[in-house]
Amino acid sequence: MRKGILGSSSRAGAIVIVMLAMLSVAAQGQTPENYRLERQRAFQLFEDHKLENLAVAQPDDIVVLERLGFALAAKAKGIAEAAERKETLIRARGILLRSKQLGNDSNLLRVLLDGISEDGSDRDFSSRKEVDEAMRAGEAAFTRGDFDNAIAAYKRALLLDPSIYAAPLFIGDVYYKKGDAVKAGEWFAQAIAIDPNRETAHRYWGDALMRAGKVDEARLKFVEAIVAEPYNRTAYVGLSQWAARQRIKLAHPNIQAVAAVRTQGGERNITISADALAAKDGTQYWMLYGLARATWPAGRFAKQFPGERAYRHSLDEEADALSMVAEAAAKDIKSGKINAVHPQIVALVKLYEGGLLEAYILFARADAGIAQDYEAYRAKNRDSLRRYWTEVVLPAAQ
Repeated sequence: MRKGILGSSSRAGAIVIVMLAMLSVAAQGQTPENYRLERQRAFQLFEDHKLENLAVAQPDDIVVLERLGFALAAKAKGIAEAAERKETLIRARGILLRSKQLGNDSNLLRVLLDGISEDGSDRDFSSRKEVDEAMRAGEAAFTRGDFDNAIAAYKRALLLDPSIYAAPLFIGDVYYKKGDAVKAGEWFAQAIAIDPNRETAHRYWGDALMRAGKVDEARLKFVEAIVAEPYNRTAYVGLSQWAARQRIKLAHPNIQAVAAVRTQGGERNITISADALAAKDGTQYWMLYGLARATWPAGRFAKQFPGERAYRHSLDEEADALSMVAEAAAKDIKSGKINAVHPQIVALVKLYEGGLLEAYILFARADAGIAQDYEAYRAKNRDSLRRYWTEVVLPAAQ
């Protein structure tokens, strides 16, 4: 199993092949102390069949279930026969779902579940048989630690199809495994050239740079991963781990609209507290947020998006509404009309004047409607999206 499934937690554990033994009846009779010792040993060895025994002895241990699901998913990568591989993946997914149902919400569990289809089916690398076969040959070689043959197979696939993203990505991963961070970066760069809007190569490159001790450069690659796919949980793993190592807490600006906007009977209702309206610190301007948003379902959305039949909350609407608040507050701040400005208004004005308001919305306030506007915005404003992370999220957290 590749790190693309596991996130950035550990490449060493990314290709574990677990040879599971038959369930042991004796495991069900273990004492609590023996169970604790066996649980610890199984986690240390990870490939040990004890995980199966522990899952029988304590079927509600969510961490054991998570590790067992991981082990089975890893084992499936080495199974050549399609039906058996599918059956193993289905079982792995069922065990992971059981762990989730019992309350497990770890990042590893979420990423694992995202990486296994409900029916356990393989995800083809390519619709072209010869390309897919070359990639699978590379995977088989990679799984058994035959790195040279893995590289040769991936290169064969790339020659057959120069647009296949996974080939240079996996070659880079092999070089990372071999300890050659520079060579790994060169291949990750090739994958990015094929598709810069997939997060994996950016994140893998960040790992390679971290291994080489290039911490600041790694941070930029991890940011690029988020810019590539901000609504993919895995994209955040690299930067989150980078921040943890640097003892930095990532944080978006805390900006909460005071005005509530609701639709009832086809009409927009705006509510704001009397205290907010009477405020003298800029909070009173949140009424403008509600007023601006109320105009969008009534006709502005149709004019802005003539090709869409149904109204949705859009980036343009949210930016318009927040800009109204920021402009009014900024004017009064500059004129000296308000001096003690609410911290959230200060943060909003700073984003607006720095040209980062849309980036903030897309990363920190996006809903299903706003998310639809991300790709179009990224195509023209990639630098602003990067700046939001490097200038706002990270400095604000230090």
